[in-house]
Amino acid sequence: MDENKDIDLVSMTIIANSGDARSFAFQALASARKGEFDKAEELMKKSDQASNLAHQAQTDLLIKEARGEKQEVNILLVHSQDHLMTSMLAIELIKEMILLYKK
Repeated sequence: MDENKDIDLVSMTIIANSGDARSFAFQALASARKGEFDKAEELMKKSDQASNLAHQAQTDLLIKEARGEKQEVNILLVHSQDHLMTSMLAIELIKEMILLYKK
């Protein structure tokens, strides 16, 4: 696979999985708001799984870069990083909000 297609595939993997992670987390928050804490916990597990897939794709890029394999930076990769970071922040805040609903 040529380098451009490879970086685009990794970027789309990050975007798709971080988007799924964020969606599951917001669904979990809605469940917690209704007092459905078992469902919220199940959705947060799905969120964590999707987030881990996105984060692993990012980590693979970082490892390549650390080995001296320069990675092409394009707007799709930048967009994927934005998706990942905003998803990670949302997930952390949603976890705290769910704890508050439990109290």
